Amino acid sequence: MKRIFGNILAAAMLVIMGACSGAKLSVADEQMARGEYFDASKTYRKVYNKLTKREQRPERGLVAYRMAECYRHLNMSARASAAYQNAIRYGYPDSTAQLHLARMLHAEGKYAPAIKAYEEYLAIDPDNALALTGVEGARKAQQLKSKRTRYVVKQSRLLNSRRSDFSPMFNGNETLYFTTTNEKVTGTNRSEITGMKKSDIWMSKKNERGEWQRPEPVEGELNSELDEGIVSFSPDGTTMYLTKARREPNASTGVELFTSQRSDAKWSAPVKLEITADTVSSYGHPAVSPSGEWLYFTSDMPGTGGKDIWRINLKERAGSLENLGEQINTPGDEVFPYMLTDSIMYFSSDGHPGLGGLDIFCATLLPSGQWKVSNMGVPINSEGDDFGMTFLPGSTRPEGFLSSNRGDGRGYDHIYSFELPDLKISISGWVLDHDEEPVANAVIRIVGNDGSVQKTIAKADGSFSFPLNRGVSYVMLAGAKGYLNARQEFTADNAEEDAEYGIDFMLASLTKPNIVENIFYDFDSATLRPESAEALDDLVKLLNDNPNITIEMASHTDRHGSEEYNIDLSERRARSVIDYLVEHGIQADRLQHHGYGKSRPKTVTKRVATAFPQFKEGDLLTEEYILSLPEEADREAADQINRRTEFQVLSVDYNMY
Repeated sequence: MKRIFGNILAAAMLVIMGACSGAKLSVADEQMARGEYFDASKTYRKVYNKLTKREQRPERGLVAYRMAECYRHLNMSARASAAYQNAIRYGYPDSTAQLHLARMLHAEGKYAPAIKAYEEYLAIDPDNALALTGVEGARKAQQLKSKRTRYVVKQSRLLNSRRSDFSPMFNGNETLYFTTTNEKVTGTNRSEITGMKKSDIWMSKKNERGEWQRPEPVEGELNSELDEGIVSFSPDGTTMYLTKARREPNASTGVELFTSQRSDAKWSAPVKLEITADTVSSYGHPAVSPSGEWLYFTSDMPGTGGKDIWRINLKERAGSLENLGEQINTPGDEVFPYMLTDSIMYFSSDGHPGLGGLDIFCATLLPSGQWKVSNMGVPINSEGDDFGMTFLPGSTRPEGFLSSNRGDGRGYDHIYSFELPDLKISISGWVLDHDEEPVANAVIRIVGNDGSVQKTIAKADGSFSFPLNRGVSYVMLAGAKGYLNARQEFTADNAEEDAEYGIDFMLASLTKPNIVENIFYDFDSATLRPESAEALDDLVKLLNDNPNITIEMASHTDRHGSEEYNIDLSERRARSVIDYLVEHGIQADRLQHHGYGKSRPKTVTKRVATAFPQFKEGDLLTEEYILSLPEEADREAADQINRRTEFQVLSVDYNMY
């Protein structure tokens, strides 16, 4: 249906070729010349079915091509591609049929056949911009589909009828206008262009609960028996800019821009808005800039090619007409502009690389005056036509409505809602002591380099959770009475997807020894092994994060060997840890060491019992207890538990006075 205000925008007069004759063919050609694609397609079909003789193959190819052109304008991609294939099969001589075939296959999402068709055409015309862009888009389509954006797109059951409904536009945040061809529109005649009733402008309002209500016709003198639709509004909402069809007997169909004024909730009869003195070109798809200064629109005036997006200053129209240039406009069609801000424009194009048909693009005006254009991706775009995007004013996140004919074999357009849900990024974890017991009433603070500050208290099981912002670096600090503070740093990545990160805090006790895991020595030696570095570096970090504490490093051995030997070995091992800490910047007077040998056997904690279920929580792993164990493996496990390195906090006021 949008082709009334899209493809028929540039409905050129066809040159009636003399190769075919017959009253019905001439009727079809005249219908086509006037842009009456629906009626013309039916007439061409009748002519085509009569051309059954072998010597009529050239005529059949020509009629198939013209029928395909009608289907293309009606947005019936599948029928169009089949008709183009017939035209080529019957020897239609113009290679343009090959290009159109490629574009229709592209619009069906048949990318491999489309690429082949594009390549066959490029062998004939290697510099054709539409073919080059098309094959690029078809090749990139699978990549676009595989990298879906986070947008959620849903068809709106409330706003759609059984016919075409399209080009939604907000006027404020509680009223939505759109164009419809439903069976209740003004007038009784069906359009020769689409076969549907001629379009009207309807609206939907929100109720007191914020729910959209059933659509109804716009009140006033706006709608008529002609086609009206595709609207935009002045910033104060009192002036409507709309597209209206121009219909004259035996003349091509065109569209023009009109204005209407609102008074007492009713809209006045449309008044033509003069753009230029050119009466041949068409003008449609109005879009007022948020400042109200500029009117953007689509026209087939001579420009980059096809339909271009233009703008004119509403305050000083004389001499202000401006084509947006080659960064926006291509040899294809650029249509349905929408200005989110005075420097961010959304528009649809089949001339930029895309998924097929019209895709929606976002264009940002840079300080240099250049436009940066990007495809909105899937699911905003599909292999069909996607256009007419409008954003809900005042929303804290991108949401609104758009139009698309995706999945509709008749080519009918429908209104879809879209929204970009807030990213759900969080970080969660537990605050535990070195025995992996939950720390009661632990306080966790998190500070982001975006200025955010959050604080929470861990639950009874030690768990906590914070929401995060994408791409922000955070410093996290956990602390509790009777424990040392622990500090962590974290950066949330920039991925456009929901994510939950995990991080745990292990708090060292102020009142009991804290085991340092993963400290390894060479056999029968005090030499630290390289794999001990990570654990020792964590200890350096803890001492730096708590600069007012002093500690004792203690080393313990198992039951084997003499008391004298074990004391000496454990002393040397504890001293090795102290030396490492001093080498890495910790003041020596904050550190003491002590080797306890085998004099302090380990008491089994809950954490140890979990790792070694053969022992019960509270068991003291003395030599007598170990020798009573019947299994050698259990005795070796007990010896392993007793061989440990620990630190104990001695004071918390170092350098405070």
